[in-house]
Amino acid sequence: MRGTGVRALALGAVTVCGLLVGCGQSAGQVQGDGRGVEREVSRAVAGDHGYPLRKSDIPWSGSPSPFNAQVKLADGRRVAMHYMRGKGLYVQDYSPRARGWSKPAVIYKTRTDACQGITLKAKDGTVAAFGDFGVYCADGEPPTESVATVATGRLTTWDKHLTKNFDGWEKIAVASGGKKVTFSRGGTTLRWTKAAGFPTGS
Repeated sequence: MRGTGVRALALGAVTVCGLLVGCGQSAGQVQGDGRGVEREVSRAVAGDHGYPLRKSDIPWSGSPSPFNAQVKLADGRRVAMHYMRGKGLYVQDYSPRARGWSKPAVIYKTRTDACQGITLKAKDGTVAAFGDFGVYCADGEPPTESVATVATGRLTTWDKHLTKNFDGWEKIAVASGGKKVTFSRGGTTLRWTKAAGFPTGS
């Protein structure tokens, strides 16, 4: 009986060893080079910020193109905007933790030509921007659509305000604390507040 028990223990040990070391791999090791799992882990860490930075597809002979704009926040995040021909104004935000950009999202959809450039400004966690479009802007005509937009917090939701048949905003002023933004051109102003957003019916 003692000999039978010893043989049983030896056989069990060989079986366990085979399970652990079978095919020359140690326990818990993934077959293959492991890159597939590495990519999945990287994607999980990146979350929604695993995309490359996109640029405008509108031709521009000089450098940099006014159809791309980028601003950096105090916490290391960044926001980039670009025009896409016949599609409108798009935005992406960069996560320093994930080291990647969010998927491009449309802020304002239009088929008209992009006018002038994009202006971006950030202060105390608030990001503000404006851009202009027009039916014949590519031929030198003034804009017919001026878009002002603001986002806070996670930068996933953008408030926007459209002004038609307007030459476009010239300046952005973000108040301390990021609770108020003023867009201006000459004596004309547009105000956004964190409490109420943009004015309605204007």
